[in-house]
Amino acid sequence: MDTSSKENIQLFCKNSMQPIGGTSFKTEYSSSKKKQPCCGELKVFLSALSFVYFAKALAGGYLKSTITQIERRFEIPSSLVGVIDGSFEIGNLLVITLVSYFGARLHRPKIIGAGCLIMGIGTLLIAMPQFFMEQYKYERYSSFSNSTLSISPCLLESNSQLPLSVMENSHTKINNECEIDASSSMWVYVFLGNLLRGIGETPIQPLGIAYLDDFASEDNAAFYIGCVQTVAIIGPIFGFLLGSLCAKLYVDIGFVNLDHITITPKDPQWVGAWWLGYLIAGILSLLAAVPFWCLPKSIPRPRSREDSNSSSEKSKFIMDDHTDYQTPLGEKAKIMEMARDFLPSLKNLFGNPVYFLYLCASTVQFNSLFGLVTYKPKYIEQQYGQSTSKANFVIGLINIPAVALGIFSGGIVMKKFRISVCGAAKIYLGSSVLGYLLFLSLFALGCENSDVAGLTVSYQGCIKPQLKSFALGIYTLAIRVLAGIPAPVYFGVLIDTSCLKWGFKRCGNRGSCRLYDSNAFRHIYLGLTMMLGIMSIFLSIAVLFTLKKNYISKHRSFRTKRERTMVSTRIRKENCTTSDHLLQPNCWPGKETQL
Repeated sequence: MDTSSKENIQLFCKNSMQPIGGTSFKTEYSSSKKKQPCCGELKVFLSALSFVYFAKALAGGYLKSTITQIERRFEIPSSLVGVIDGSFEIGNLLVITLVSYFGARLHRPKIIGAGCLIMGIGTLLIAMPQFFMEQYKYERYSSFSNSTLSISPCLLESNSQLPLSVMENSHTKINNECEIDASSSMWVYVFLGNLLRGIGETPIQPLGIAYLDDFASEDNAAFYIGCVQTVAIIGPIFGFLLGSLCAKLYVDIGFVNLDHITITPKDPQWVGAWWLGYLIAGILSLLAAVPFWCLPKSIPRPRSREDSNSSSEKSKFIMDDHTDYQTPLGEKAKIMEMARDFLPSLKNLFGNPVYFLYLCASTVQFNSLFGLVTYKPKYIEQQYGQSTSKANFVIGLINIPAVALGIFSGGIVMKKFRISVCGAAKIYLGSSVLGYLLFLSLFALGCENSDVAGLTVSYQGCIKPQLKSFALGIYTLAIRVLAGIPAPVYFGVLIDTSCLKWGFKRCGNRGSCRLYDSNAFRHIYLGLTMMLGIMSIFLSIAVLFTLKKNYISKHRSFRTKRERTMVSTRIRKENCTTSDHLLQPNCWPGKETQL
């Protein structure tokens, strides 16, 4: 071989070892060796992401705990409260697709940091009406009691009767003294604040989880994601406990003399300091944004993940995809080039039967879940005669830890017994059926209405790895649009139909409900949840059958392909043995490159 050809080969080998960004392998390796503390950067990102998950989960749990108090403070029906609750999902809807698809190509930590700022501002905005509204005015009853009565059915004797005058709002001076109440529309600020919360929360999950998955080693990625999800479960616990604490404090604490307040937290007119928790949650969200502005766009991957020949298909995609779309030929990816693949990717996702059926099953089930969780405090208050504070305390200390225990134990079972996707689907289906069967018992665990004169007497991953972030974004979008937004609204509308006595605003307009029909409330709330749950079970069965069908067909296809490959290899060996042209490249793979 002559000297010029040797130089060409050396030049080729040298260039082939350079990545797309233009730096040599040696330089990249030495720099990664220098930046070994990058593991520290990843742990900083993990800590920051965990704190953000905690902050957003705390705010979400706290919002659920204040549903009944917002209803009373702004004198609005449950259906309108459902719209306010759904505004968070509307905010997600506005940007989730763009963030999940384009966000992965941009500076993910900074996008998450910007989202935290928006989320914090929105949370603070929710509390603002308290500082512009008039002081809360409740109805005072003179002769019947000291205004501490509770009209909850479980706290009254079955043979006692309450006069209708107790439930009436004194509006005899409406014609002469009616004034336009400027605070009647202040709930709009709560709506807008929750909308901003939804917009700000959007990039946290798809971009944060994908960032961990991209730059952590395969052994650590699952552990890191598990840590984040665990913290996300703890957040609502503190949210409901904070809601319980704030509900004990009078709404205008710090603005009025509490000695003049004649009602207690057990009174149906009581409104706690609902705004106080939003100030706390908003400050936490703003603080959570700080670390993300100091983190790099990307972190060098562990060598074990780069050099491993046995890396999974997902990790291979991550390596290739990272160098392709983030710095192709040393230039930033263009938005139009990314947008060109949007519709084909969307078609690819919805053409996957397992993904589509799972999406439908999850949507129906989340309809049940959103409605159940949104109005659970109200249900406990109305059915069992508990104060808002106690209802939130029970949910935060019992219900949510039970959810955390289920997730944790499910992860242990999956890991210990190495359960496949089909096996996981079976466990999910079986536990859902058992859960809804136990749920039936709640229909019998209710209280009858007390007698109120004039009223009651005469709810295998099978996705291509390059679509992982997009699939997660579309899944989240569907849950927000088809479950998160409508479920609280139609649950609230149906719950309003069980109202026996409405309160009135200053000018005579209808306010919030003062008394519900106990039986109708129970049947609507539990019946709707149960119906949606049964529908999701049937869809889950379809998912399981589709999974099995795909698994069997893919297994057969793999065996057939392997047999064909073995036959083809054997024929090639025989041909190469009997052929006179032993040095041809098609018989010696790689020989041509070496020469």
